[in-house]
Amino acid sequence: MSTEPLLAATELFKAFGPTEALDRASLSVAAGETVAVMGPSGSGKSTLLHCAAGIMKPDAGSVRYDGRELTTLSDGERSELRRGEFGFVFQFGQLVPELTCLENVALPLRLGGMRRKLAEAEAEQWLETFDVVEAARKRPGDVSGGQGQRVAVARALVTTPRIIFADEPTGALDSLNGERVMQLLTRSARDSGAAIVLVTHEARVAAYADREVVVRDGRTQSGVVA
Repeated sequence: MSTEPLLAATELFKAFGPTEALDRASLSVAAGETVAVMGPSGSGKSTLLHCAAGIMKPDAGSVRYDGRELTTLSDGERSELRRGEFGFVFQFGQLVPELTCLENVALPLRLGGMRRKLAEAEAEQWLETFDVVEAARKRPGDVSGGQGQRVAVARALVTTPRIIFADEPTGALDSLNGERVMQLLTRSARDSGAAIVLVTHEARVAAYADREVVVRDGRTQSGVVA
């Protein structure tokens, strides 16, 4: 059995003008592992996630996913990975406001070519799993923040991704809703065998991870969650 990590970002550099966001930052994630990326605001943790997920290209360094070098893939190839094998959860959900919650969850399947009826049937099952089926016909602006974030997690999981990238997924929620979202996210990922890269500045959220990577001034330091 191969011991190579599912995802390995190595010695990443990324600058925005004169500001260095990443300075030899590294991150590795094994299949099925949850890794918390922690650090103060402006430390580079979100930039590290975006580079690892192929959303942006680092200026230097390597990002390997399942044996492939992401930095050499075309924009189309990286987009295909993000549609099918990667799932995303952001702080404010980033649901499409013009679509219903059901249509939002079905959207990744529709973009992958699935017929509408089948995609929406699959999406409704995920809404039931996350106890937000009552929001199916509502638009994101008509549901609570906690409901909206559970819809966003359902959308991230609907394609059965191999890695979920979660950037401050509880940052806009109260503690009760935050705990519920984390419980549902980690349980569903564990059941499907998905890995999670979890960006957070909250210790209670990082406690759901198997391991921590701390980012300070664009550099990384690994640790193990107690």
